[in-house]
Amino acid sequence: MPTLTTLIWIVVALLLVGVYLSWTAGRLDRLHARIDAAKAALDATLLRRASIAQELATAGVLDPAASMVLYQAAHGARQAEEEQREVAESELSQALRAVFAETAQLEAVRQAPGGHETAAELSAAVRRVPMARRFHNDAVRAARALRRHRTVRWFRLAGHAASPLAFEMDDEPPPVLTERGHSAGG
Repeated sequence: MPTLTTLIWIVVALLLVGVYLSWTAGRLDRLHARIDAAKAALDATLLRRASIAQELATAGVLDPAASMVLYQAAHGARQAEEEQREVAESELSQALRAVFAETAQLEAVRQAPGGHETAAELSAAVRRVPMARRFHNDAVRAARALRRHRTVRWFRLAGHAASPLAFEMDDEPPPVLTERGHSAGG
């Protein structure tokens, strides 16, 4: 009978290990799905920011030099290949800060027909970028931490999925676009 008891304990131990491995693999899979969703949200947020900036640059409400700088940066961000995307988005952030370094440009936007709405949309878009990027990078950090566990590596629970990469960019918005009073219209 000691053999039967030992066999039962071995089966129970293997069953517990199997349940733990299955749970860990499921958790890793959920983290990868969360990364995919966060990446899609970040892409949409960045595209929205670039689209509004490009629309503003072609509207004729900014001075010609500011329009050109903003248009080129927004166009570059929209057309960038994946491996150049972080640099292009950082350049758009820098262009937005340069164009809206002072409130005069923002006031020029507001004076145009529909300008208050455009200014509010741009303000909302530039404020959402850091949040979307932080959400994405937090998901990446959690997945990478789980992937570093010995159990995940030894049993290859990550499968053939590539290690997720954080999205690193300059996402500092222009101060005049983040002030609540300015974005609300005055």
